Amino acid sequence: MLTATIMPSGSQRKFRPLLFISGLILFIAAFTLLNVGRWLVVEDPLEKASAIAVLSGRMPSRALEAARLYRGGYAPEVWLTYSTEPAAELAKLSVPYEGEDHYDQLILIHQGVPESAIHILQPPIQNTADEMRAIAQALQVHHGNVIIVTSKVHTRRTRALWNRLSAVHSKAIVRGVSNDEFDPAHWWRNTSDALDVVREVLGLLNVWAGLPLRPAK
Repeated sequence: MLTATIMPSGSQRKFRPLLFISGLILFIAAFTLLNVGRWLVVEDPLEKASAIAVLSGRMPSRALEAARLYRGGYAPEVWLTYSTEPAAELAKLSVPYEGEDHYDQLILIHQGVPESAIHILQPPIQNTADEMRAIAQALQVHHGNVIIVTSKVHTRRTRALWNRLSAVHSKAIVRGVSNDEFDPAHWWRNTSDALDVVREVLGLLNVWAGLPLRPAK
């Protein structure tokens, strides 16, 4: 008894490469999505520097990390950036607020950093790009290298901004907070980590595009 061999039609043969390509794209997308948290975290080996610069945000963790590095003898000074917000807006409402730099300074002093070793950089900043410019400007006077302390999820964008905006030849040693609660391997499990990842990816796209998006006035 003869059996007939069913050959795939022409449309079926054409459809198979499309299935393979679609599956490959989905695999790459899933792999990227699962590993983007790890990719965002980049840290340089610690070495002694002229100063430790604390980026604004996430009080008190970044200031606490800077104090730990200071006590470890990695730098003789700690620099804080200066933001006029939200103090300026709160002042319009007669609500007292000293500013994040003020509270970071109190944290540093409480952790054993002498007040004479703490310096607040000018000019006022609005975002991380402004902070990179302020730190680079300070290094033109102090020279040497700087340790930049930020949150782990923010380290890659910090390095990218430094490489783009620093007009000096000094080295920036980017460090994340050692006890940061960000979980790079499972960033999608809570809204805080997920929002951080989305913000950092969008921020990096802005850096790579040449910073066309500016901070809101």
